[in-house]
Amino acid sequence: MQYVAASPGDALERADEAVDQLLESGRGPGDVLVLTVGEPHPWQQHELSFGEGRYWAQLADGGDVFYADAALSRPARREVVVLVVNDGSADRAEQAFRKALGHAGALLVVCGGAGAAGAAPGTPDARAALA
Repeated sequence: MQYVAASPGDALERADEAVDQLLESGRGPGDVLVLTVGEPHPWQQHELSFGEGRYWAQLADGGDVFYADAALSRPARREVVVLVVNDGSADRAEQAFRKALGHAGALLVVCGGAGAAGAAPGTPDARAALA
C-alpha cells in the first residue's frame, strides 16, 4: 500500500502522476484501475460521453487504465488500484478505501486525505509515499 498526501482539490492531479509513474515503471495500462471518491475523473467523463455500453466494455476488455466511481458495483479486479480521495467526507472515504482493497490484486495507492488511509481498522499504515 502506498499513500500520496494531497488535499481533495489536488488528489486528481496526484493520482494522474501516480498512474504515470506506474506506467513508466513497467505496469501495463490494463493493470490499473483508478477509483474516485468525489467528482469523476475527467477521463471517465470523456469515455462516458460515448455511451455506457462502450464505457463498460472497456472494463471487460482490460486493455487500458479504467476510471470509475469508488462505489463501483461491477466486479473489477486489477493488479493496481489508485484511490482518489477528492471528497472531504470521511465516511465516503472509509467505504471507498475498504472497497478499493477488494479490487486491488497487488497494490493500492491512496491519493488524498489521511482519513482514508487510516479509516479501516486493522489495516497497515499506508503513508509510504511514491518514490
